[in-house]
Amino acid sequence: MQKRQLQVRRLGRFAYDAGLRLQKEIEQEVIEKRETDFLLLLEHPHTFTTGRRSQKTGVLATAERLKTLGVSVFETNRGGKVTYHGLGQIVGYPIISLSPNREDVHKYVRDLEEVLIRTLADFEIEAFRIAGLTGVHTKEGKVAAIGVHIKRWVTTHGFALNVNTDLSFFDLIIACEGEPVTSMEKLLGRELRLAAVEDKIIQNFTKVFDNLPQRR
Repeated sequence: MQKRQLQVRRLGRFAYDAGLRLQKEIEQEVIEKRETDFLLLLEHPHTFTTGRRSQKTGVLATAERLKTLGVSVFETNRGGKVTYHGLGQIVGYPIISLSPNREDVHKYVRDLEEVLIRTLADFEIEAFRIAGLTGVHTKEGKVAAIGVHIKRWVTTHGFALNVNTDLSFFDLIIACEGEPVTSMEKLLGRELRLAAVEDKIIQNFTKVFDNLPQRR
């Protein structure tokens, strides 16, 4: 059987609602054709998103405060609770078919964690999993969140890696399980080029998901 190909789209700064629409369009294409898989990499304006396990109390700021800060709030069908997307953060949306060889939701999430753990290691950051929690952690806090949705074994949503992220926005929500958060910039003491981090994410994604060679 011929291997499917992976198409990577580096979209830069991209509105959250536009990202949702694009995911739905690509999701339908992957469901129908099962030929090409996709990895979208982008950066959202200030946004809070709620997952299926979110509670109304997850966002601590008032509507007026959110408006002043320019923060939008969206309800989503991904797993997890409330999280933040914003400038200086790399968001990855893999839209891939897990059929027939990867029909295991837990393994898929662990594989996404592995992609990010390897990426952080490339920048000499020690990162790890914590049993019972989803995402990627360091000794100073959580550095990446993961929340996925799967329809007919095709994935949407994905991960958010804090690179040069303004962490003060996390003070306005009860993020995930309430654990502290950090960023690559804070851990390394310097700002990083998002493109350089994206390069490593792409390399590690293609290695971990080895049945998806990248299409040039």
